[in-house]
Amino acid sequence: MITIENFILITILSPLIVCILTPLFSKNTILRDFLGPIGGVVSSWGAFNIMSSVLDNQSTNLEIVNISEGISIGFEITPLGAIFGLVASFLWIFAAIYSVGYMRGNKEKNQTRFYAFYAMAVHAALCIAYAGDLLTLFIFYEVLTFSTYPLVTHKQNALAQKAGRLYMSILVGSSIILLLPAIIWVWVATGSLEMSQNGVLDGKINEAYAPLLLAMFVFGIGKAALMPIHKWLPAAMVAPTPVSALLHAVAVVKAGVFTMLIVLTNVFGIDFLAKTGASEWLIWLASFTLLTTSIIAIYKDDLKARLAFSTISQLSYITLGGALASSMATQGAALHIITHAAGKITLFFVAGALYVCAKISKISDLNGHGIGAPLIFIAFFIGSLSIIGVPPMAGSWSKFFLMLGAADSGYVIVIGVFCISTILNAFYLMEIPARAFFFKKEREINIKIPKLILIPTLITSFLTILLFFFIEPFQNLTSMIVSRI
Repeated sequence: MITIENFILITILSPLIVCILTPLFSKNTILRDFLGPIGGVVSSWGAFNIMSSVLDNQSTNLEIVNISEGISIGFEITPLGAIFGLVASFLWIFAAIYSVGYMRGNKEKNQTRFYAFYAMAVHAALCIAYAGDLLTLFIFYEVLTFSTYPLVTHKQNALAQKAGRLYMSILVGSSIILLLPAIIWVWVATGSLEMSQNGVLDGKINEAYAPLLLAMFVFGIGKAALMPIHKWLPAAMVAPTPVSALLHAVAVVKAGVFTMLIVLTNVFGIDFLAKTGASEWLIWLASFTLLTTSIIAIYKDDLKARLAFSTISQLSYITLGGALASSMATQGAALHIITHAAGKITLFFVAGALYVCAKISKISDLNGHGIGAPLIFIAFFIGSLSIIGVPPMAGSWSKFFLMLGAADSGYVIVIGVFCISTILNAFYLMEIPARAFFFKKEREINIKIPKLILIPTLITSFLTILLFFFIEPFQNLTSMIVSRI
């Protein structure tokens, strides 16, 4: 019988093994290209069993290195970690298949290097998901940043190098200057870097300093892309579209908001935040980011740029849910990690398909092309409905819980923010299928989507519908996050 500890190792080591083997099969491109999807299947199997163990109220702590009392490197299973781990590993399957179709179709160079670092990024994300303490979390947070830098700068032109410099300066700078000192502060205050379902700071620090410590965490977690530390995300869109999908759905930004939620729930604790009001300022910053980036997205004609600002807005939903410090809002924030991932990866898959097959990157160039490629635009339509929050799409569940949480916390204005943002979501996302199907075609382009691109796109779009009807296991996990508080 395989133990939970072994499932943890299977899940986190599968992408690392893929990373190591990929350069060895650089001459055999067919076998090399199979490694990613196979690794995704194995890793997903492990993550699914971990989730099942959590639902059965099993827990474990896998210590790798014990540095000193209260400081170690190891892994622990939590309900929130089980959610993120399954999202990252399962979506890696489709991202890996899609990457093969995209990289071949676009005749990209240095594909072996690309696949190796892609797998390493997934490995880092999974280690973050199952991190048992703040030190482990910080180490793999940095590994994720450095492993995605070669992906962001993959094209190696001046624009990519400029984006890479911005990417590294913001993400590494914010984590070293703010996140690391915040972690040290927690260690000094509590004598440990361990986290707890109830938080670890109540009674350990002066409540007057709680907002300052929270600010250090919030702005140190640059991957959550709150304003004004969001600029790296649109800049990173110069990378190939599979990287954009990795950044927005599978690993990077999800690692950011996962870290944000873990800090809010397992370091501060919902009760401590509610008692001290330490996160009230974060509610308004997240609301501002949410609305502002939605408005900016409307004015972006570049499809990937519009989706990038959409992502920043949607990440703020998750941060806002955690900052509201209520059980319902926290559940909604955790669910939004899942629902946004499935919807947004679909949208980026479509953007990449249009670029590879027709070299279309501008929204204004989409007029009338829906007839030539109906399936791809239907997939975009379905993914958009989920992002907007329309039933029967998965996104409606997370937004429903977020609005209940806002009401439960007494923030009526936040409910208004959610409503306005939903209208803005519909405005900037529905324009794409509307132009494709209902506008007059201005130029003739033959769009033929390769199967390796089309099939993953259709599957992830269908996943947004499937999750609506089978959300219960994930909702049970989110209930466990707050029931232990």
